[in-house]
Amino acid sequence: MAKTPIATLGIDLGKNSCSLAGMDASGSVVLRKRMTREGLIKFTGELPACVVAMEACCGAHYLGRTFETQGHTVRLMSPEYVAPYVKAQKTDDRDAEAIAEAATRPTMRLVTLKTEAQLDLQVLHRARERLVAGRTRLTNQLRAVLIERGVILPKRRSCLAKRLDEMMKDKELAVSPRALRLVQDLLEEWASLDRRIGAYNDELAALTREDDMARRLATIPGIGTINATALVAAVGDASAFAKGRDLAAWLGLTPRQHSTGGKTRLMGISKRGNKYLRTQLIHGARAALAHFTKKPTPVGAWVSRMLTRAHPNVVVVALAAKLARIVWAVLRHGRDYQHGPAVA
Repeated sequence: MAKTPIATLGIDLGKNSCSLAGMDASGSVVLRKRMTREGLIKFTGELPACVVAMEACCGAHYLGRTFETQGHTVRLMSPEYVAPYVKAQKTDDRDAEAIAEAATRPTMRLVTLKTEAQLDLQVLHRARERLVAGRTRLTNQLRAVLIERGVILPKRRSCLAKRLDEMMKDKELAVSPRALRLVQDLLEEWASLDRRIGAYNDELAALTREDDMARRLATIPGIGTINATALVAAVGDASAFAKGRDLAAWLGLTPRQHSTGGKTRLMGISKRGNKYLRTQLIHGARAALAHFTKKPTPVGAWVSRMLTRAHPNVVVVALAAKLARIVWAVLRHGRDYQHGPAVA
C-alpha cells in the first residue's frame, strides 16, 4: 500500500482483473496496481476512506455499493466523459489514471448508484425486451414463409394471429404437409412467447402497484406499467438531474446543437442515452396524443397548437420530451400528476 495517503482511487474494471491508480491530494499518482475483483474488495477494505472512481459499466454498481459500506465515497462516470483524460496511448493503467483524474473535476457529471432492486427491475425489462424482439422476428419469418406460397397475411400481430387461426380451423392454408408442420411449430413457439411475455407483464403490473414511485408515474397519461417501472429502474428518484430538461436531454429527446460565432443551429434530437427508455416514451407519447388533444388542459392546448404547424411525428417526439419533464417533476416532488387548470 502507498505510504502517501490516497485521496482518489481510479479503477479500470475488467472482467477478471482491474487496474488501479491512486492519487494524493495534489493529483500526483502514488499507486499503480493490478488485481482481481476479489482482491480489489479486500484491498479497498484495508484502505483509509477516500474517493473511489469507476466508469459506469458492468459490475460497477455492485462494487460501488460494496465500497460505500467500507466507508469510501463512490463516483461513477460515463465512459465518454472519461475518454478526454486518457493521455497518449490507451492502456489499462492509463485508463485508471484518467478515471481518477476525471473524478477530481468539480463539473464532472456523475452516475447515481443503483440499488439491487433497481438492477433486478432492469434485468426483468431486458429479458422481456429480448422475448418481444424474438416474437417480432418469429412473426416476420412466418409471414415470409407463407408469402412465398401465395398467402398474404396482415402485418399487425393481432390481425395476423386472427387470420391464421381462421385459416387453420377452416383448412384454407393451401401449403404442403411439410410447410404446414413448420407453420404449426412456429405457432406453438409464438404461443409460448406470448405466455412468457404475459407473465413478465403481470409481474411488472404487480411491481407498479407495490412501488410508490412507479404508482405515481402511472398516473401520467402515456406512462403505463412498462414505462413507469423502466423509469424507476433507470432514474430512481431523479436526484441526479437538476431540472426536467436535464432528464429529457439524458434520454436523447432534445435537439442536437451546433453553435459557433454566436450563431445557434438546432438539429434533430440527439438520440443519446438509453435507447430502450427513449423508444418506450415515444410509444407512450404516440398513444397519449389523442388523449391530450381532447382534454382542456395546458398540455392539451400546447399539443393542439403544435399539431397545426408541425408533422405529427415531430409532435410525438416533442410530447415525449415533455413527458420526461413531467416524470422528473413527479419523482422529485413525490406527488401524483396534476392535469392543471382547464384552458379557457
